[in-house]
Amino acid sequence: MQSVKTVSTTPPRRLLAQLGLDGRLLFMVLAIAGIWIAFNLLTDGVFITSRNLWNLSVQTASVGVMVSGMVLIIVMRNIDLSIGSILGFTGMAMAVLNIRVFTQETWWGALLTLALGLLLGLGIGMVQGTWVAVLGVPSFIVTLGGLLIFRGGAWLLTSGQTVAPLTETFQILGGGLNGSIGGPASWGVGALIAAAIVWTDLRNYRQRARRGLPNRSAALQLVFTGVTLALVLAFVLVMNSYPDPRSGLARGIPVPVLIMLAVTAVMMWVVRATRFGRYVFAYGGNPEAARLAGINTTRLTILVFGIMGMLAALAGAIQTARLNAGTNSTGTLAELSVIAAAVIGGTSLAGGTGSIPGAFLGAILMASLINGMLLLDLPSAWQNVVQGLVLMLAVTLDGLFQRRRAK
Repeated sequence: MQSVKTVSTTPPRRLLAQLGLDGRLLFMVLAIAGIWIAFNLLTDGVFITSRNLWNLSVQTASVGVMVSGMVLIIVMRNIDLSIGSILGFTGMAMAVLNIRVFTQETWWGALLTLALGLLLGLGIGMVQGTWVAVLGVPSFIVTLGGLLIFRGGAWLLTSGQTVAPLTETFQILGGGLNGSIGGPASWGVGALIAAAIVWTDLRNYRQRARRGLPNRSAALQLVFTGVTLALVLAFVLVMNSYPDPRSGLARGIPVPVLIMLAVTAVMMWVVRATRFGRYVFAYGGNPEAARLAGINTTRLTILVFGIMGMLAALAGAIQTARLNAGTNSTGTLAELSVIAAAVIGGTSLAGGTGSIPGAFLGAILMASLINGMLLLDLPSAWQNVVQGLVLMLAVTLDGLFQRRRAK
């Protein structure tokens, strides 16, 4: 009698379900850990140092700020290829405002520059969203045109000239010498994050238990909460281990990283707890059903593109402040990193599926790759090749996952 051996994939899935873990997020964390270890070996221990990890966190900020908006765009079965150009155009506009309009060094000048830049990004995004939703032109075409228009617009704005230097107040957004909050304030922020984690975990545990939903055991939940708090502690320790070159004191968490964390937290709340977030996923899952259910899909599309444009402008402020100049090349190929981060993080190009935490991890992965290649001094051409391959691999894995789920 012939016996046939079968390999079942059920036990690992069941184990992950019992532990309450998302398999794709776990894979992302393991992939990032593998990349960090590999680059640390290749760079003779330079990659995992407080200085490089501090720089890596700042480098992640601009992609991390934009990627949550791209998740909403892709979940709604659209794409935005223009975000790199919007980043460059709005960044150049803010540089011109900061240097040529608000000439005096004042805090309100920097704040007003940022506010006008965000409004400009919001307006650009809403115009593109209107073009898609009202005129019915595919988002691929509209944003491809936007890529060319706003890249040219950044050049026309100053006739190709670099605009510099920016005011010291505005430079804080980029995390320069004065762009960190220091050691004591970093511990304060870490304590607030830890308190928020404990409160959220406790509330979710009680709600699931009250509603009779599957839940982790109390001991297992304590372990997971403890691991999360340990990660927060490690993050603050690393940020405080990099000293200020002038005073020798801890630099602490950079301002752009705080902005990135705040944007991620707000977008997670929008997706999980608001009607707007539920409508976005409902539209992505089945557009026709969403229309029949009475959802104003036109307004929804315009708002999502508007949010994406505003986040691109915020990333433009961070990048411009970090460079301390408005340049024509700022944001070039940024759309590639953002789309790759979103897809790697579990956002399906078929629409309806996406994860803000996954996309956040995807942004860290992409930034880690770029940072490691810079440390290895790889030519920019090879860096583009690697990023392109990562994007193709992510899309391929997404296609395989979708086909497997459909069976």
